Amino acid sequence: MATTRPDAPQDNRLYAAVWRWHFYAGLITAPFLLILAVTGAIYLFNDEINDALYPELRFASSGETVLPPEPLLEAVRHAYPTAALTRIDMPTEEGRTAKVYISPVDGPDRRVFVDPSNAQVLGSYVYTSTLVGFSDVAHGSLLLGETGDAIVELMACWGFVLVVTGLYLWWPRKQADQRYRFHPNVQKKGRPLWREVHRLTGLYSAVLILFLIITGLPWASLWGGQFLTPVSNALGMGYPSFLRHHDSDDSKTLVDTHGEAPLTLNAAPIPHGHHGTTNIGANHVHQTLVDQGVPLGYRLSLPQSPGDIYSAYTYPDQPEGQRTFHIDAHSGDLIGKAGFDDYGPIAKAVEWGVALHMGNYFGLANQLLMLFPCLAIIALVISGLTLWWKRRPQGSLGAPKKLAPGKKRNLALITATLMLLFPLAGASFVTILALDMGWRAIRA
Repeated sequence: MATTRPDAPQDNRLYAAVWRWHFYAGLITAPFLLILAVTGAIYLFNDEINDALYPELRFASSGETVLPPEPLLEAVRHAYPTAALTRIDMPTEEGRTAKVYISPVDGPDRRVFVDPSNAQVLGSYVYTSTLVGFSDVAHGSLLLGETGDAIVELMACWGFVLVVTGLYLWWPRKQADQRYRFHPNVQKKGRPLWREVHRLTGLYSAVLILFLIITGLPWASLWGGQFLTPVSNALGMGYPSFLRHHDSDDSKTLVDTHGEAPLTLNAAPIPHGHHGTTNIGANHVHQTLVDQGVPLGYRLSLPQSPGDIYSAYTYPDQPEGQRTFHIDAHSGDLIGKAGFDDYGPIAKAVEWGVALHMGNYFGLANQLLMLFPCLAIIALVISGLTLWWKRRPQGSLGAPKKLAPGKKRNLALITATLMLLFPLAGASFVTILALDMGWRAIRA
């Protein structure tokens, strides 16, 4: 996010157009990118933070035995008799608690923690009231629901433009500056030094910032939900093919029953179950999963009405271990299963990107690698706003000068390209240009 007019030749029309892009992109995205960077950095260490803040809920001290799910669910039913139980996450490793999701009659949903060896209810919390939960929701939707989701997508698209234009502007325009292309000129002071910080921070973090943006866009409602997911599934390159046949329920997906799921399966329809008054129970499902080689670490959604099924999946740090099972709640039949090998190539790429984006794939090193662009974004926002504030004339926005007709043509070409790649960003830039022209006309 550059905020100072580069030393560009006056006849370099493309350079001037790119600079104008960079200015507006930086000014618009600054506060949002700061929020996304801070909340993203927090969520990278979600397990570590929750372990430190809620050790009495996260760790089981009674032993290494793990009961099947039904005794754990029954203990929660007894503790919260009026709440609906929607899901249980079995312990991922020895010494960890099980987690049961409930929807009380009054009040927000809660997550209840149970000792898996003796079914003792240890306590609960409202996820969004925790530091990690707040950061998670703020990172995805700015706490504004679908509107916030659209804003985050828009800012991510603008962030992409910001990085690409910044790389173009980074290339030194003066021959004397060529020797400082990859390292700072420490002789500079004041505002020029801020510019050095901004320039080199952007240079060395650009690839990782672009990676975060690209791997984050599949979550977005428009770019991911309305474009990438439908296209990949239509091409047979998305979710497993067995979910596309006639006995799947197109009106209900795995994310509807779990609240969260591997991104590939978010839009996958759930197979139909048989209607009946009997329910095989969670222990029967547990045994089915054990027979399939999944003894622990699975997440299981619970039927809420006749015809609903049990859906279980594993969600390890490395997506190659993802496995999904659909089990009829009435008959106990295994009516569908899929693993990572059943995903299409686009779905596999998305899941790999998600695992790396969240810092899960290769442990602490992955977390630290993704922390670097988060910290870099914070530094870029601070340095960029500082440069803009120091440069802008008193009482003025300090936008780049009005473009000549030739430069406007360059800007129009870039705008059209952007609208094809990122419709929200392109539409918003047209709006900004219209407001800018109107403001200049009023002041003229």
